[in-house]
Amino acid sequence: PPPVSSSARRSSLALRAFNVELAQVKDSVSQKTIGLMRMQFWKTAVEEIFRDDPPLQPVSGELWRAVRKHSLTKRWLLRMIAEREKDLDDRAYRNLQELEAYSENSQSSLIYLLLECLGLKDVHADHAASHIGKAQGIVTCLRATPYHSSRRKVYLPMDVCMLHGASQEDFIRGSREQNVRDVVYDIASQAHVHLQHARSFSKSVPAAATPAFLQTVVLEDYLQRVRRADFDVFHPSLQNRNPLLPIQLYLRSWKKTY
Repeated sequence: PPPVSSSARRSSLALRAFNVELAQVKDSVSQKTIGLMRMQFWKTAVEEIFRDDPPLQPVSGELWRAVRKHSLTKRWLLRMIAEREKDLDDRAYRNLQELEAYSENSQSSLIYLLLECLGLKDVHADHAASHIGKAQGIVTCLRATPYHSSRRKVYLPMDVCMLHGASQEDFIRGSREQNVRDVVYDIASQAHVHLQHARSFSKSVPAAATPAFLQTVVLEDYLQRVRRADFDVFHPSLQNRNPLLPIQLYLRSWKKTY
């Protein structure tokens, strides 16, 4: 496949910056009302971007360039905002399906846009993107558990916690008991299933889609490490970065595989 163009790379960075802006709202506001105001700003910004009148804000300006250059789909951008807005309710997911829906609407939508930056419209790539986004959302929820627990917040699916008799208080106090590990095992297994589904299409997905899918390397790395920690989500080893990740990312990129 041809190398990723500088415009596609710049547009991808703009989309990732937009995603970070949305993701940071929840943790950076003390009141839901303020969060809703910020989300409204981004809704308005997207509408103005598509009217060729972006607000004077750095991320908005870059996003406008990306939209113009690659004819990005407005629906995906608005869906990302709407899902993050719903997430401001600051409660645990009721079940795994609700976490998957959140992941599809927030993470998979971003990957669909990254594929558009690469000039790809392919049903197999979209199918893989859906599963990768779901895996990413689930892994992000697991990875953030120690941080959230330290702030006395738990977002893990309630149905899985109830199944294993693990309370929110168990996570808040950093319990490493078997019932807590069983919760982590079930949730991590679901992320693994999505990753495997995404890779099952790899022979049908154009190699040019690889740059949009490289986060699979990071997801796989976390799932392997949490397995080695016997699904103890609070294990100190999970707080350290894998120094080999850059090499693994380079090799996957070079091989054009995900």
